[in-house]
Amino acid sequence: MSEVCERLPLFPLKTVLFPGGVLPLRVFEPRYMDMVTGCMREGGSFGVCLIAAGEEVGETAVPHPVGTEACIEAWDMEQAGVLSLVTRGGRRFRVEDHEVERDGLLVARVRWLDETPSGGVPEAQAEVLPLLRAIVAELGERLPPPHRFDDLAWVGARYVELLPIPLLAKQKLLELDDPLSRLEIVQQFLREHGLLSNTA
Repeated sequence: MSEVCERLPLFPLKTVLFPGGVLPLRVFEPRYMDMVTGCMREGGSFGVCLIAAGEEVGETAVPHPVGTEACIEAWDMEQAGVLSLVTRGGRRFRVEDHEVERDGLLVARVRWLDETPSGGVPEAQAEVLPLLRAIVAELGERLPPPHRFDDLAWVGARYVELLPIPLLAKQKLLELDDPLSRLEIVQQFLREHGLLSNTA
């Protein structure tokens, strides 16, 4: 874990963003419009955390302590007062403490989490690849490239985003530091639900 704390605005949501994941957002609350325009102006980013208590709109929600940096890749304003964003997950972080600014924006001191070096998908887990390739092909533009099927961290993260599992389970998988452990859990889930071909 990084020894240096950085200031990062947070966007608590009822979703879990993983590094490399694509997250479309519609922004309309003034606090988040200001946050996003500041990020675009300064080339900055913001943090996405799963909500632990509260709602996405209105009173400031309480976030889970581990989240993922969101980097803005594209934006559009198709209607006045509503900003459409496409963001991609960057680094994972842990919230050390946070404060609520006068406009209701949550700003945290975060430490960036070290990532275990990620290699290729081991032979023991290679059976998960054909299904993911098929899903990515089916989703098309909704899961844009780069597609890193040779990266076990990328493969595990995409599965966690796509699988119909509870948000708290996705959060626990985000908090895992070992990408191989995450992929092994995904593999077991796929096996238990009969989603892997016996001939894979």
